[in-house]
Amino acid sequence: MRYKDKDVIVTGAASGIGKATAIRLAVEGARIICADIDEQGAVATAENLSGTGHYGLGFDGADAASCREMIAAAVARSGKLDMLCNIAGVMDWGPLHRFSEEQFDRVVRINLNSLYYLAKAAMPHLLATRGNIVNMSSAAGLVGIAYNSAYCASKAGVLAMTKSLAIEFASQGVRVNAICPTGVKTPMTGTLDWPDDMDPALLMRNASKMGDMIDPEDVAAAVAFLGSTDARTISGISFPVDGAQTAG
Repeated sequence: MRYKDKDVIVTGAASGIGKATAIRLAVEGARIICADIDEQGAVATAENLSGTGHYGLGFDGADAASCREMIAAAVARSGKLDMLCNIAGVMDWGPLHRFSEEQFDRVVRINLNSLYYLAKAAMPHLLATRGNIVNMSSAAGLVGIAYNSAYCASKAGVLAMTKSLAIEFASQGVRVNAICPTGVKTPMTGTLDWPDDMDPALLMRNASKMGDMIDPEDVAAAVAFLGSTDARTISGISFPVDGAQTAG
């Protein structure tokens, strides 16, 4: 029960890593605010969590005002905020010559800009509770992956922002960390198309060395550790959960 009496926002909670994280933290005693652009999905996740005090909220990570409003609504209802899990994200890929400016902007806006919007809105509340943030980056933020220029750029930006915030707020008791998973079995990865003009060998060179993609629960376990008092002296790290993908 490492999260007893803790109020935690989990974005992307309608499915995938976000849903698995909400389930894991609820089992450990947290009260979960499930946030997602899919509001019905967020509410459904909240209704099926163990324990009480959970609820769902809709928000659009690409919109700064929506991010601010979601944080304000969560704190108004819960009374405080102990942890922010920035898990919502998107992936879009393809050869550079066919990857549009609109696609690039959308990926960066949702995967990176939204974390800035949410951290800025949440920080006054996290300072009050000496809470923490766990950001979801990717192994793609540590190594280059072909056909993923926007995704790699956004996830590398998450790591840089994580380190910056960790240093800025360390003396005030707020920790900020990031997790870098390899491929995860989620609805997002399950719907990716493989265009004919993409070379599979360029992608497989960066695959997990342990075989298949990992489960969302593997990543949720890392979130649960980094957000807990077991990691009370850890801040500013990029935590790989990648089956040795980035080891060499």
